[in-house]
Amino acid sequence: MQPIEICAWRPEWPTQFAVKAKLIRSVLDAHAMRIDHIGSTAIRGLAAKPIIDIQISVADLQSVEVLRERMTAIGYVWRPSNADLTKRYFREAPGNERTHVHVRGRGSWSEQWSLLFRDYMRAHAHEHAPYAELKRALAARYQNDRVALHRGQVRTPLDNYPSCRSLGGPNRLAAGPVRRLTARATASASTLRPVPGRPAPCRACIPSRPDFQNKRPRTNRGLFFGS
Repeated sequence: MQPIEICAWRPEWPTQFAVKAKLIRSVLDAHAMRIDHIGSTAIRGLAAKPIIDIQISVADLQSVEVLRERMTAIGYVWRPSNADLTKRYFREAPGNERTHVHVRGRGSWSEQWSLLFRDYMRAHAHEHAPYAELKRALAARYQNDRVALHRGQVRTPLDNYPSCRSLGGPNRLAAGPVRRLTARATASASTLRPVPGRPAPCRACIPSRPDFQNKRPRTNRGLFFGS
């Protein structure tokens, strides 16, 4: 297992996502209702693990046989042992660029949380430094324990976790972005206009055609970039 690495944001990450998402769209077509760049690599300026996180939203999470066949055909590895029952999970093949593909049900809380977190952090650059500080501290403590790192980053409330509490005390961490996110991001989402036939809106999702970058997507079958 590779040690956990937190590095400065890299401008090539959105391009890497776009290339991967286009290939995924070509094989999944309408089976993927949307394809989004999520995680820290999707947030310009935020330090991150050098892993492209891709979220595929599907109508039925239980019917994944077609996705598994087609994703395997383009080089992704199905991870049936994934313990998170809210998603299905693929990884890059050995030797390829590090990529995590999360397949989640359209409109589910786990799908929306990833989008809300990304959009909140994009809109609040002042939150980047404390969140990056937390990630680096957790990475130093849990170099070979990715589960503990993930819990420290995204589970709330943070002061329930001894690992986070010992990194600076619950009062300091309570001022961080993760603890505030649930109330603020959910409130922000309520101000966005819903689109019939779509899950809760995500302001940053755009279709692949560059001339649509400032327009609302018109079809569920388009390729959506989260960058």
